[in-house]
Amino acid sequence: MTQLSVNLNKIAVLRNSRGGNEPSIELAARTCIAAGAQGITVHPRPDLRHIRPQDVLQLADLCHGKVEYNIEGNPFAPPRGLYPGLLALVRATRPAQVTLVPDGDAQLTSDHGFALPGDLDKLQPVVAALLAYTARVSVFVDAGSVEFTGLAGIGVARIEIYTGPYAEACARNPADGRAALADCVRTAQAARTAGLRVNAGHDLDQRNLPLLRRAVPDLAEVSIGHALISEALYAGLTPTVHAYLTLLRG
Repeated sequence: MTQLSVNLNKIAVLRNSRGGNEPSIELAARTCIAAGAQGITVHPRPDLRHIRPQDVLQLADLCHGKVEYNIEGNPFAPPRGLYPGLLALVRATRPAQVTLVPDGDAQLTSDHGFALPGDLDKLQPVVAALLAYTARVSVFVDAGSVEFTGLAGIGVARIEIYTGPYAEACARNPADGRAALADCVRTAQAARTAGLRVNAGHDLDQRNLPLLRRAVPDLAEVSIGHALISEALYAGLTPTVHAYLTLLRG
């Protein structure tokens, strides 16, 4: 079954808007885990717009031995203020998976993957350093990308398909959604050929996830945050996690 990793960034956005500790990142994680989620994802950024370094440390203690802990981030963003850098956070927490994403302060949210094979040379030393502290490295890639042999050669185990364009196309009309889905399928097939497993994430929700799940039946993991937390405002966090798990079971 495709694993569900719940991204808690939006809980942190709400907490940070007022200061203090409410809503609780830890309680949200515990609720998702109790509801059956197989993983927790966080994406700390240098500007501290949502998840903070202290959150990363606390959630590591909570997740270890229970569920997969996935830390996303830009490995080329240098330390700044309270942000110690991605490698330092990984070294301190030893997550099950690290997902490399080429984001920056100017981006409202992640909006593209690494350019391959062009970015391979700069990724190689980063991946080598991370593998000393994590079991698995995944790389965020655009749907339609097919050049993955080099990633496997430097020790990357998975790709994560950036599904934002697919979700946006589905929202426009079914024909656009099918065309965008074809890019996701092509990328998944190329990754499998290179010996990589496939994750997916960004703007996935209960409407567009089933079609993706059927088209990529061996999808290893989806990371879902914004839509899941938004839906949970109306249905509750536990029922929403249950709904996603039901969809992923097919």
